Amino acid sequence: MARGAAFLGSEVAILGGAMSWISERHLVSAISNAGGFGVIACGAMSPELLDAEIAATKTLTAKPFGVNLITMHPQLFDLIAVCTRHQVTHVVLAGGLPPTGALDAIKAGGAKVICFAPALSLAKKLIRSGVDALVIEGMEAGGHIGPVSTSVLAQEILPEIADQVPVFIAGGIGKGQAIAGYLDMGAAGVQLGTRFVCATECIAHPLFKKAFIRASARDAITSIQVDPRLPVIPVRALKNKETEAFSAKQRDVAAQLDAGTIEMGEAQLQIEHYWAGALRRAVIDGDVENGSVMAGQSVGMVKAEEPVADIIATLMDEAAQALKARFEG
Repeated sequence: MARGAAFLGSEVAILGGAMSWISERHLVSAISNAGGFGVIACGAMSPELLDAEIAATKTLTAKPFGVNLITMHPQLFDLIAVCTRHQVTHVVLAGGLPPTGALDAIKAGGAKVICFAPALSLAKKLIRSGVDALVIEGMEAGGHIGPVSTSVLAQEILPEIADQVPVFIAGGIGKGQAIAGYLDMGAAGVQLGTRFVCATECIAHPLFKKAFIRASARDAITSIQVDPRLPVIPVRALKNKETEAFSAKQRDVAAQLDAGTIEMGEAQLQIEHYWAGALRRAVIDGDVENGSVMAGQSVGMVKAEEPVADIIATLMDEAAQALKARFEG
């Protein structure tokens, strides 16, 4: 973990997963202040909104933090420029392969680049292209997910690339014992999202947090793709009325494709905008029935609302005890 912490400039190598509407100034600064590494979720923010969010986060912490940018954002290069202007130390790119010039633009601004690698072949390609670190995220995670479990990805990818760049493991991590296991396999650190939703400092609505505390692992299910022509990245969230509503939305968008009233690119954007709105209804408005309560399968390990510092301290203590037992045994 010392390698991961040195790379991030933090005390411990625990990245805060970037969750739209949730990973904003309050939670991000709290994670960094507690020794972890907070990451702002830019999502669909405009450059002006991101500019304000970074500035506000700086007033709450003097520690380093990162910014997560979506590669399909139409103003990606403007957002990179905002990060450069604020001297953001690390930029996390999510949502597919970075477009041409994106890595160079980030590095030219002095920031380190972290990308997601859902497969070994992609991990190798990203390393060749010059990324500084990788996040391996399994299907147990909340929000947009890939098809393979965290444990399988870690076994497949870590032995091949852990000596080349720092690798952070994400998806389904709720206890320090799991962190210890992945560090033992060669990971430089971990990324957690679900575990931080019920932090005292998180601005999520009380009803959103209550849904997390009540949920078990099996309540966090993946969305269904209705039309094979409409490639929808699965989303893991707590089952509610909105789960069915998303299927109806897909059928509506597919009908528009059939009628020729929209192109495929616009269809996919409509789906993304749908998720942004559904997530806001749940996180900000507290409508946990008709909004999207995105959660990973580790939600069953979230038992109460507590300060970020206590969450990180518990995780590190559990990890230390697990490693101590392993070496003494």
